[in-house]
Amino acid sequence: MQKFYMRFFSILLTMVVFVGLSSAKAQNNDEQQIRNILKAQNEAWNTGNLESFMEPYWHSDSLMFIGKSGVTYGWQATLDNYKRGYPDKTAMGKLTFTFIQFKPISKDTYFVVGKWHLARTIGDLEGHYTLLWKKIKGKWNIVADHSS
Repeated sequence: MQKFYMRFFSILLTMVVFVGLSSAKAQNNDEQQIRNILKAQNEAWNTGNLESFMEPYWHSDSLMFIGKSGVTYGWQATLDNYKRGYPDKTAMGKLTFTFIQFKPISKDTYFVVGKWHLARTIGDLEGHYTLLWKKIKGKWNIVADHSS
């Protein structure tokens, strides 16, 4: 009987380790996907393409963007605010992201914290951001952004 329990616990331990490793691999893959999206977003900004920069944002009226002027709801309203605040490449400058933390909240939700910096001839700007990412229909989307 003792041999049976030893074998049972050995199998159970193997399964727990396998599931844990699979979960960690999935999290690393998700994090890498989000990092790649942020890299593409950074490149879009630096070429002056606000529409491409906005692509990872949830295309919904429920998107929430919180900035110095308060809360904005909706993808189009957020894009319009960006266009008003950054009307040309001089105002946009060169964007750099610095990542502070990627934290999985669930299998389809990530919380990301970082810093942003705009190098501009008219004066640099910088601040921090928190992003709530949600996987919707197999694609990572920013559903909430607080940038200050």
